[in-house]
Amino acid sequence: MRKGEFAKLIVIVAVIIGLFIAFVSPLAYSIRQGLDLQGGTHVVLEAEDTPEAPVNNDAMDRVTHIMEKRVNELGLTEPIIQRQGERRVIVELPGINDPDKAIQVIGKTAMLEFKDEAGNTVLTGTDLKDAKEQTDQRGQNLVALEFSDEGGEKFGKLTTENVGRRIAILLDGEVLTAPNVNEPILGGKAVITGSRTLEEAHNLAILLRSGALPVKVNIIETRTVGPTLGQDSKDKSEFAFTIGIGAVLIFMLLFYRLSGLVADISLMAYVLMLLAALKFLDATLTLPGVAGIILSIGMAVDANVLIFEHFKEEVLTGKTLRMAMSAGFKRAFTTIFDSNITTIIASIVLFMFGTGSIRGFAITLGLGVVLSMITAVSLTQYMLKLLIGANIFQNPFVFGAKSGDASGEVPQNV
Repeated sequence: MRKGEFAKLIVIVAVIIGLFIAFVSPLAYSIRQGLDLQGGTHVVLEAEDTPEAPVNNDAMDRVTHIMEKRVNELGLTEPIIQRQGERRVIVELPGINDPDKAIQVIGKTAMLEFKDEAGNTVLTGTDLKDAKEQTDQRGQNLVALEFSDEGGEKFGKLTTENVGRRIAILLDGEVLTAPNVNEPILGGKAVITGSRTLEEAHNLAILLRSGALPVKVNIIETRTVGPTLGQDSKDKSEFAFTIGIGAVLIFMLLFYRLSGLVADISLMAYVLMLLAALKFLDATLTLPGVAGIILSIGMAVDANVLIFEHFKEEVLTGKTLRMAMSAGFKRAFTTIFDSNITTIIASIVLFMFGTGSIRGFAITLGLGVVLSMITAVSLTQYMLKLLIGANIFQNPFVFGAKSGDASGEVPQNV
């Protein structure tokens, strides 16, 4: 028995099991979850050409940016805003189960105009510097506006020339308020009244701060996933993951014994590495993503199965355990590498040309395949070398192989 190699193996196994127990749950629950796992509102917007504002790539980039600003200022947890094709934007709002409320904030064009009594537009939202909701001393909810330097001059001129008259403040062509000008307002500030609640004033302030959309957008799809349905999907995903990994662990132990046990330890390391990578990449986990993880676990074990089957064949030729294991890894490597490369290519294609949940599946599958190469080819091989080198077990049977060469003798571990 070689105590040094056996001690290294025990330390590695203890560290992997300890880290798995301590971090697998925190990592799994810290990964951002998609709408199908936690519920919320899914909105698809499509831009429309108008004579004044045709749709182009730059306009769609600005639409996406403005949508991000509006959604982020709502204070939601981990929203998703992404382009789909040339004219569409997908907005997913976890935790919001009222699509009408979401549309009121994200779907408005938010074109702000200040007009005189003749109907001439003197200021627009581009002249704004800031907008904040407030409650005055009388308890009235309002939006306080602060103009840019140029906008302040325009507003001062507008109020100076219209003392005793009304000016109209419009949002998307709808009059918000039409106050009477009693005296010139030269401070570059104004207020919009008429909000029934402070939340309504807050949402209006968000729209004004984020700016107007450069093109007209229409809501073409809204879908709500309730928290109960999302929790049910999450519970089923956790159950499927537990059953899947449990069945794989038991299979490896039954068919490959000590080799299977080493593969199971490597699989724990693989799951930890995959979850940590998803967390680091700030990936969003969806039901297809969970399917990708489970599939990649099966592929990780498949690599070990190829290695161990080649190992069993090498033992039957009369090679020692050490030589048989080394030969098994070498023979299986080419097959594993080719298989994984083709899967990675498929994942890249799905990611490049797919959308939404398909891309999530591609990320988890591709990333899982890369990490499985590291654990199956490197970590499993290293631990098996330590186990065989410790010279505790010399019978190939405990490693999942039938002992014996042509003479029926058990090859010695040298």
